Amino acid sequence: MTAKSMTRAAFFVLTALADRPRHGYGILREIEELSDGEVQLRVGTLYGVLDRLTADGLIVLDREEVQQGRLRRYYRLTDAGVAALDAEAERMAAGAGAAKRRIAEGRRAGAPARPAARPAEPPTAPGLAGGYA
Repeated sequence: MTAKSMTRAAFFVLTALADRPRHGYGILREIEELSDGEVQLRVGTLYGVLDRLTADGLIVLDREEVQQGRLRRYYRLTDAGVAALDAEAERMAAGAGAAKRRIAEGRRAGAPARPAARPAEPPTAPGLAGGYA
């Protein structure tokens, strides 16, 4: 996962675990907060991502606790997970920087923003040859 860009879900799971171990529901809440509600993973998606990140060695099971009769598994980042998250954050920042530079260059060059193409309006009356003008 470190050789190429990671999925958005994986990025947010790793980010949610960057400061401390969390259990599944805690990860979901943290992702929602980190993304200002933009990313809301389903439980099945979360556990699929957790399984992939574990298989890739980016996270490990930290501990298990029983809370109100239910087993909670807490996950934490590995050193490889920290490195992968850091690399992805750098990649994203570089891309954002390139976009900002290109926008600034366009503004300096006086390139106007192009409006979205509008569809042609339908003809309203026939012309002299029977077609629409």
